[in-house]
Amino acid sequence: MRERPTARVLLLDSEDRILLLKGRLPTAPEGPGAWYTVGGGVEPGESLEAAARREMAEETGLEPHFVSQPLWWSEQVYYDRKGRPVLFRQAFLMARCDGGDPSRAGWTPLEQALVDDIRWWTLAELETTDEPVYPEDLASRLRQLLAGEV
Repeated sequence: MRERPTARVLLLDSEDRILLLKGRLPTAPEGPGAWYTVGGGVEPGESLEAAARREMAEETGLEPHFVSQPLWWSEQVYYDRKGRPVLFRQAFLMARCDGGDPSRAGWTPLEQALVDDIRWWTLAELETTDEPVYPEDLASRLRQLLAGEV
C-alpha cells in the first residue's frame, strides 16, 4: 500500500480560534462535506515544519510566526481517485498567526472544486457543532492544547 506522510496544522490566531476548511473527498465529490485542519502532503526531502508552512501559505495565504513540533500522530487509510488505498501518516502540529481573512489564491484546481468553505472557529463553536469535524476528537484536543495540557 502506498503511504503519504502528511502535515496537519492546528492554525490558531491571536484569539485562540482555529482555522478549518470544509470540503469533500475526491472519491466522493458529490458527498457531504466535513470540516478539517489546514495541511497536506509532505514532499520528498521536506521537513514536517517546512511542509506545514508551505501548506499554510498555499491554503490560507497566512504567515505563521510559530510552528510546533508534532503534537500527535495518526494513521488513516483513504482511497485515491482511482480507488487505490493510501495510508496517510498524519503529524498534527500547532501554528500561530495574527489571524485575518484567509486567501484562496494558492488553491489547486482540485481544492477549488472540492473545498466549499474556510473559516475561523472558536473552541465553543467547535464543541457544539453538529457538523462533521475531523479528526473527530479535535475539540477535546484543542481544549487540552489551549489549557497547556499538551
